[in-house]
Amino acid sequence: MKTKFFDRVKWLKRNVKLLVLLLVVLFLLFLSCTAGDGGGAQLAMATLVTGVAGGKHVVDGPLTTDVTREAAPDLLLNEIDQQIVKIRPMATPVDQLSRCAGSKHAGSMIVDYHNVDTKPTSTKLHTAYVAPVSEAAATGDASRVKLYTDNDDIFDATDTILVQGVSGYEPDGRVSRSELVLYVTSRDEEGGIYAMPVNGKKIGTLTNCMPDIDSGTTLIRMGRAASELDVMSPQFESLPQKAQQFCQIFKMQIEQSTLQKLSNKEVPWTMSDQEEAAIYDMRLGMEKSFLFGVKNKLWDPVKKENVMLTGGIWYQAGKTFNYDEDSLTQESVIDMMRDAFTGNAGSKRKILIGGSGLIGSLNKLNYTKVVTAAESVTKWGIDFNQLRSKFGTLYVLLSEIFDEVGMPDNGLIIDPQYLQKYSHLPFSTESLDLKKSGVRNVDALVLTEASCLVLRYPKAHMRIVMQ
Repeated sequence: MKTKFFDRVKWLKRNVKLLVLLLVVLFLLFLSCTAGDGGGAQLAMATLVTGVAGGKHVVDGPLTTDVTREAAPDLLLNEIDQQIVKIRPMATPVDQLSRCAGSKHAGSMIVDYHNVDTKPTSTKLHTAYVAPVSEAAATGDASRVKLYTDNDDIFDATDTILVQGVSGYEPDGRVSRSELVLYVTSRDEEGGIYAMPVNGKKIGTLTNCMPDIDSGTTLIRMGRAASELDVMSPQFESLPQKAQQFCQIFKMQIEQSTLQKLSNKEVPWTMSDQEEAAIYDMRLGMEKSFLFGVKNKLWDPVKKENVMLTGGIWYQAGKTFNYDEDSLTQESVIDMMRDAFTGNAGSKRKILIGGSGLIGSLNKLNYTKVVTAAESVTKWGIDFNQLRSKFGTLYVLLSEIFDEVGMPDNGLIIDPQYLQKYSHLPFSTESLDLKKSGVRNVDALVLTEASCLVLRYPKAHMRIVMQ
């Protein structure tokens, strides 16, 4: 019995190709019978047969792009969407980043969105306060005084304030190592705040009096301090600011004549090669619009309809860092990173894209352990160089778009966490049958996308401008 079993196994192994071929022939015969019942359609020298579950099967011909677009029109579109981010991503970093981070669908060409900013944490003293020189000269309550600041509205009762650069005092009258801290008792509706020193100076027998504070001194808002019986606190409300952006319809059309397609060529140059080149050129144009476009709606007198143009994120950034051509040193780079990473509650990893002049100046600097030029890193399909400091890490990349628009010495720091793309029409392709319509004897393909970019938190992004 064992001998017969092994003999059968050997026979199956020897004739496995013959069995597979037999199954294929039977399958094709079955499809031919089905096609004879009216379940098929003729297209481009191939027959499309409807399957049991409604699917399409190709017989009597090769699988071509025309057949694919007829049988499964979404198949090639999805492939292009997946591959578009792989087409020269280093040349269009903003567009690349927005695609990899994902986009939100916009139900309209006009996008309304809201920004929520943080309450300011500091202001400056508007009018200097001069403390009485003696106990006899003290009029009123020297421990509770009225101060006038440039922005009284950021303070409420029970807030504490750090007075930057002004020393506090010990209870015995000695100057303390800590800076002066104030406690806000109330805010005057007519202007000014009433505050008490927490570690004030001693004037005669009067203790905890307000010391001298010069005009322009920075006052930093700290935490609130409630008493034991306090149940409530001054209210805190934050209202978002409404902003608006326009989606722009980006299009690119590719055509190839029938004779061009049939002609012999020295090198293989197909419709797919043209499509890749067109996508690259389209992305370059979109990159410039996303960065430096101006939001507006124009009336085209030729087309007799409105054209909507999107606004660039260069103008949406909430901060600007200015530098001189000869003053870009390691110290100024530290100041730049300080401005980029502080005061905005953003992430500690941001992207710096800039022109060749700015990137060249950064490369010429001799960095120490305070600011480190680290190894390159790949993010979102882009190879970045890293610039590290105690404030955060910048992913640095050259963008020739800045050179093309005449700003080689400028740059833009982007917080990718707050960069949002809206798509009214996601990137797609559509075949135009210009032959049947009698326009031209060509194969035509149109690439389309209607989208825009917004900076959801403007203060987390910063322009770098050479003065």
